[in-house]
Amino acid sequence: MGKVGEEVAAKFLVQNGFEIQACNYSKKWGELDIVAVKEGILHFVEVKTVSWDSAGEGSTERMDRYRPEDNMHPQKLARLARVTESYLASKRRMAGASEWQFDVAAVFLDMERREARVKMLWDLILPAR
Repeated sequence: MGKVGEEVAAKFLVQNGFEIQACNYSKKWGELDIVAVKEGILHFVEVKTVSWDSAGEGSTERMDRYRPEDNMHPQKLARLARVTESYLASKRRMAGASEWQFDVAAVFLDMERREARVKMLWDLILPAR
């Protein structure tokens, strides 16, 4: 399910003018789901995927209440901060971006209808290391 969510998020970003630089950039201390550039800004995008049954009662209400940031515990944020630093140290010049930010893409998969919705949280703050 996570891989499908990442593909949906990448497609969403491309459709909204982003250029994908990397997917699943991995170091032994963490992974970046998507790295993309738009208007000179490098975006590190963490993807959180949730599936639901559209036939279920109140599925839209559950989707509206879901907060992907609730799944971003301190250890996860620290790992993301470290792998982001690694990416910036090794690839930033190649990406052609002078600024960067961290975003979360919440992907909602309706398995019955085979549809997806993406909700973006832009420019979140990673903890200082």
